[in-house]
Amino acid sequence: MPMPLIHSSYRSPFFLRNGHLSTIYPTLFRRRSSLSMDRERLELSDGDFIDLDWSDQKYSRLAIIGHGLEGESCAKYMLGMSAALQRRSWDTLAWNCRGCSGEPNRLLRSYHSGLSGDLGHVIDHAISKDYQSIALIGFSLGGNIVLKYLGEQGSKLHPEVKAGVAFSVPCDLTSSSLRLADWDNKIYMSRFMDGLKEKIIQKNNKFPGKLNLNGIKRIKTFSQFDDRFTAPLNGFLNAPDYWLRASSKPHLDAIQIPSLMIQAANDPFLPEPCFPRKIAKASKSLHLEIPRHGGHVGFVSRGSEYWSETRCAEFLKEVIP
Repeated sequence: MPMPLIHSSYRSPFFLRNGHLSTIYPTLFRRRSSLSMDRERLELSDGDFIDLDWSDQKYSRLAIIGHGLEGESCAKYMLGMSAALQRRSWDTLAWNCRGCSGEPNRLLRSYHSGLSGDLGHVIDHAISKDYQSIALIGFSLGGNIVLKYLGEQGSKLHPEVKAGVAFSVPCDLTSSSLRLADWDNKIYMSRFMDGLKEKIIQKNNKFPGKLNLNGIKRIKTFSQFDDRFTAPLNGFLNAPDYWLRASSKPHLDAIQIPSLMIQAANDPFLPEPCFPRKIAKASKSLHLEIPRHGGHVGFVSRGSEYWSETRCAEFLKEVIP
């Protein structure tokens, strides 16, 4: 039976009902959870690597958690989710995209929003640890990768993977990339560009003569950056081709396991095409929840555990026996 849109239980604190405030507040004021994590380096067949941060308490269930653009496994929202699930008897594996763990990756290619194959390598490695149930969780870019992977795999998905949860997903990268170029998102775009351009400069030092850095300081939008660097370094024709082929939205209707997608209506990063209502209404597996408030990867609660963490745990309890 097709799934209805979920009526959201999230009620934002009254002072955080503005999308920008909800987005910025956790970055500035949330305390960082203190967790004991063990780092493992996963070597890839192409000569590159991915760094994994494990919290292994020998539970039978594992949550694999992915970060957002220019994020990392130790981001506050990543640690918060790991801590919430550990309290509920889940092991957690927070994975870093290539080049996001504090050390540049080895290859000229970079990480990007569509690297579902890298998530596949992480899952294959985790399955070798004999977990009975695996849940995939992702924030923003990480959420896009989760949903894209689940749709691409369809009926071929490993049976150990039981559910997916994704927050604040730019599932339509074209519209989201253009939305972030608007004047009211300048602070976020500037921060993203600073980090991405620094990675390109590091690559140029490692691979002299392979990149053209002329005018890099004048690059101010994803359109300019992705056209100049992300697309050609990763096998895409240009920025529009990358955005189209890396988006999870075309794959959502092929998802075959219970998956929860949470998109705040006031998310400053997400325009209307990133709210796939028609797809969710027709799907037997995709649940779409649209809280009125929450911003981008916000969802602040009054206690130490954020609503996004509580909601994720509730959903996983519902769909995984």
